[in-house]
Amino acid sequence: MNTINPKQPSLQNFDWGLIRSFLAVLDHGSLLGAARALRMSQPTVGRHVLELESQLGVVLFERTGRGLVPTAMALQLAVAARNMEAGAQQLSRTLAGAQTQTKGTVRITASVPVAAYLMPSMLVALRVAHPDIQVELVSSNQVSNLLRREADIAVRMVRPEQSSLVARKLGLVGLGAYAHRSYLARCGALKAVKDLLQQDLIGSDTDTDIVQGFQALGFRVTRDAFVLRSDDLLVQWQAVRAGLGVGFCADYLARTDPDVMRVLPGVLSIPPIPMWLAVHREIRTSQRIRTVFDFIAEALPRAI
Repeated sequence: MNTINPKQPSLQNFDWGLIRSFLAVLDHGSLLGAARALRMSQPTVGRHVLELESQLGVVLFERTGRGLVPTAMALQLAVAARNMEAGAQQLSRTLAGAQTQTKGTVRITASVPVAAYLMPSMLVALRVAHPDIQVELVSSNQVSNLLRREADIAVRMVRPEQSSLVARKLGLVGLGAYAHRSYLARCGALKAVKDLLQQDLIGSDTDTDIVQGFQALGFRVTRDAFVLRSDDLLVQWQAVRAGLGVGFCADYLARTDPDVMRVLPGVLSIPPIPMWLAVHREIRTSQRIRTVFDFIAEALPRAI
């Protein structure tokens, strides 16, 4: 005697994951055949069927010597169940397509010099290789928050601390003191680091990195030592190019102008800074972001 009392199906506690086992038994006529098709154990499939019957409050199969025979209710539910299966397959195909397609927009954030001097040629190559990808480039010295999705990918000079971010070290950015030929012709040759204190220096306004660099060398320098103060690194660079004084910049910037010369080569040594490429762990499910991430990871080390 069957202990399940036929009643209207209850969908409130319905486990949709049991449908695959139900349809497999329906199609193969036995628990063994369904288990082989699903690559499950026979007892597992049997438990799924019993649990589904319990949740629905109906008998789905009559247990006979010839196997499992579907009841009229099972055949009636099979129509809706196959629609569910088709919907699940469509959902899977849609998700797979979203994960593998590259068409769309990727938002990248980078410091102003990187965005202005390193990224453009890279974006040309990216455009040629992947014309279906559009790029939003956020040029800022502020660290954008990848966790709040202010950007998809970030080029940073500090390693991100959040465990939910994936970071790759791209290399070291060389730094130096530089001045234009015209300025050096006016001020004369510099022979020692202390000679910098007698020069027209270009530095930052609120950022203290340069001041701290001088202090690390044993020179008590304040922001008043700079004839031009700006936190915009491109403003500093253009001031150097104009011949205003001695500034401090990345070597990759200095290479763009042959009239800008390194000051105190072999005498003044400024520690390089690491460059990091950071991305949210969602990169694992977005082929578009993965494509751009890998492209930058290969191109930027050559550029710096």
